[in-house]
Amino acid sequence: MTTSQTSQPLPPKYLQEDDLSEECEKLLSILPKEKGWIGSYIYNYQGIWTSPRVIQAVIACQQQFQAQDSDIILVTNPKSGTTWLKSLLFSLVNRMKHPIFEQNHPLLVKNPHDLIPFLELRLYLDGQVPNFSSFSSPRLLSSHLPYASLPKSVQDSRTKLVYLCRNPRDTFISMWHYSNSLRLHHLDTNSIEEMLDLFCKGVSLHGPFWNHVLDYWKESVEKPHKVLFLMYEEIKEQPKIQIKRLAEFLECPFSMEEENCGVVDEILRMCSFENLSNLEVNVNGKLSTGVENKMFFRKGEVGDWKNYFTIEMSEKLNHVIEQKFQGSGLRFLYN
Repeated sequence: MTTSQTSQPLPPKYLQEDDLSEECEKLLSILPKEKGWIGSYIYNYQGIWTSPRVIQAVIACQQQFQAQDSDIILVTNPKSGTTWLKSLLFSLVNRMKHPIFEQNHPLLVKNPHDLIPFLELRLYLDGQVPNFSSFSSPRLLSSHLPYASLPKSVQDSRTKLVYLCRNPRDTFISMWHYSNSLRLHHLDTNSIEEMLDLFCKGVSLHGPFWNHVLDYWKESVEKPHKVLFLMYEEIKEQPKIQIKRLAEFLECPFSMEEENCGVVDEILRMCSFENLSNLEVNVNGKLSTGVENKMFFRKGEVGDWKNYFTIEMSEKLNHVIEQKFQGSGLRFLYN
């Protein structure tokens, strides 16, 4: 084996395309497929586009996961601010168990994705039955699955869903950067024009983007006690208001004493992009799935799309967005 072969880093587990079950291989042979954002191909299963190994994990998760009424599941489209909201959610829910001012707070030594694991990208990934006995209550979990693809027990229980939405232009740019940095063979990168074409066709990681967003938007309007719909840009603009809104939804509001003692401010400071991205664990650490923690901290800005989009690209995506979100009452902030 040559040095270049040995030094070639393995892709994250959820993107590896070998060791699939026979049933999954059979299923893939009949599913629609398109050029992959990261791997060779991306497949459409139950209306969502994703990688082969994730399809296998989604099936296992849907069949096996038993939701509890006390569960809290954070759901996002990929690259919508998931890491940030995981850190806010963890520190908020666990602030009695792990006081925000303590020196050895879990967020200082672990990446948010290790503290709030993905159902389909980690817990059910390798066909193993996850051991939930180590989880304290409420169980904090996450998913990129559309509402219709969540396990039935989640839909039927009083499990609370926190949905984070980011404007499609910044989501696309972040997804394009992330997927190029994870390209399996590291031989080529996908051009921005080619991937925007796919994005506009609905072919994106866990896409179509608009179906994902609209389904949770609709659920949040119909079941406001079950689904909280948050906008990334609004948290950026009014962090205190939005984190208090999140705390009230989760039935653990901040007391006046906590506010006076600076608990809210400290949570926002500790979970800020500047603080998290500079922690040793996020500079040099890796997740159990093989992804380097620093991959989750690129810019965290609103409006980065302006550095990449041409007028034509902007108009093209605008046209699709107007068409897909017409009459929904949902508006995006672009800055």
